[in-house]
Amino acid sequence: MKTYIATLLLCVFLISFNSCEQKTKTNCKKDKEAIENLLENYIIANENQDFELIEEIWAADDDIILYGTDSDERLMGWKSIKEAIKEQFGYITDTYISASNQLIKLNCTGNTAWFAETLNYNYMYRGEAHSYEGLRFTGVVEKIDDKWVLVQAHLSVPASVGIGDN
Repeated sequence: MKTYIATLLLCVFLISFNSCEQKTKTNCKKDKEAIENLLENYIIANENQDFELIEEIWAADDDIILYGTDSDERLMGWKSIKEAIKEQFGYITDTYISASNQLIKLNCTGNTAWFAETLNYNYMYRGEAHSYEGLRFTGVVEKIDDKWVLVQAHLSVPASVGIGDN
């Protein structure tokens, strides 16, 4: 009897693993393309200061989060993120962003993914050109109502550590 139960449990495990694996293979390419498009829309929305597109990119929930480049920039919930983006759009102009080194990974059920990419972020602030080179952009996206949206993001500026400097 114990052998029968152990065999049954093993079969259930293998079926569920195979089902997860099959779903990933079937939808992985389509979902990755949708996430790539979402991340491209993030760039387009920021470059064009297109707030309607920004609203489509982020989940409008109270528990989403954005960590920005300032040490105290921890924005919790859509309302806080929305206000910060509107404020940023009021200060900067002529934004140009390029992305590289993009990595996207999906969970096996196809409803959550995480990403990492490098951004070069150029803009005008008070008539002067500014740039963040090698800005690290990471985050989590979730498929809600068959649409991928940002639920967590983190932007960071690489620091020069100075290891080995005397």
